Amino acid sequence: MLSFTKYHALGNDMLVIDPARFKRPLTPTTIQLLCHRHFGLGSDGICYGPLPAPDGAWGLRFFNPDGTEAEKSGNGLRIFARYLWDAEYVNGRFFTLHINNEPIPVEILDDGARQMRLALGRASFSSTALPMVGPTREVVGEK
Repeated sequence: MLSFTKYHALGNDMLVIDPARFKRPLTPTTIQLLCHRHFGLGSDGICYGPLPAPDGAWGLRFFNPDGTEAEKSGNGLRIFARYLWDAEYVNGRFFTLHINNEPIPVEILDDGARQMRLALGRASFSSTALPMVGPTREVVGEK
């Protein structure tokens, strides 16, 4: 049986799959089937966690509907932070998520965890940080 939770955030819907409740491998084919809008549960992606992480943080992985792993998702991070609160993994105002070797500090701003602040870091528009070819440059404003 599949145990999952589905959340919505600013137009994105994501499945949260907790490895403690889902004992099968999460393969690209499984992800594609789960995320399929007509033949699966329908989702913009999957938050997979909590996973072991350094310094008491809560680790996670994100998967796109095509089964590939995503680097980061702002809405996905907020969804996963809320899941940790709802599932009573966390109960304090401050905690840290950890994805792709990057700590993401979280602050809960109200009693029901309806509002939170996450430090997502700075976006990079360097051609070396993006899946593209050509000379090294900032790619903002190109035509």
